[in-house]
Amino acid sequence: MPEPADPPAAFAAPLRDPQGHPAPPGIEPRRMAVYRELFFNNITGLLGGNFPVIRRTLGEDAWRALVRRFYAGHAARTPLFPELAREFIRFLEACGDDAGPPWLLELAHYEWIELAVQVDDSPLPAHDPGGDLLEGVPVVSPWIRALAYRWPVHTIGPQHRPDEAPATPTLLLVRRDHDGQARFAAISPLVYRLLELLGEGGRSGRAHLAALAEEAGVPADTGFIDQGAAMLERMRGEATLLGTLPRSSPL
Repeated sequence: MPEPADPPAAFAAPLRDPQGHPAPPGIEPRRMAVYRELFFNNITGLLGGNFPVIRRTLGEDAWRALVRRFYAGHAARTPLFPELAREFIRFLEACGDDAGPPWLLELAHYEWIELAVQVDDSPLPAHDPGGDLLEGVPVVSPWIRALAYRWPVHTIGPQHRPDEAPATPTLLLVRRDHDGQARFAAISPLVYRLLELLGEGGRSGRAHLAALAEEAGVPADTGFIDQGAAMLERMRGEATLLGTLPRSSPL
């Protein structure tokens, strides 16, 4: 493996990967070891704060070995500490089946998405908070995510390390509440699909519910529409929906 040409990289490479890069000449090995341990422990601590369930579930030795692989071999796209967790997920994606347990990547995403939703600074679109959700066009909050996982990520932990994915996916909604906290909830396939349809925009709530009924193979009768309207109102109450497009806004 060729040695880095510029001095900062020549110093950083042996800190990240001491097996692959010898220390630059003139630096005392004891001092280099102190730097190496300091930097690695900082990264381990930062990632451990972002992925506490993974750390506990893998155990300390396996966790540190995984972080060392990330630290030694991953070329980060950004130096920003708040993006470190996203870089770790990119590392796991690049590792593929070699990352570790088959549920590891999805569990990492599940742990990361909480922070991602909390710090999302997407502006709120124009909306009428009191608009008619059936006759108007519902506006979905940019601070929510409807998630589908192969693995039951919300139950994985030290006491539950599944060997096989269940037959049905795990469907979750994560949303930023009125108090700024991320909240998770398990949702049904019907609600998951409704959120997908609502995210497409362009139609009234009634039209979305009619499309949902058609996909489900059930009549869009009064009972179905009434239940759907109640669901839309609950979504507004929990800040999943912001309201409707203002009347002057184009579809």
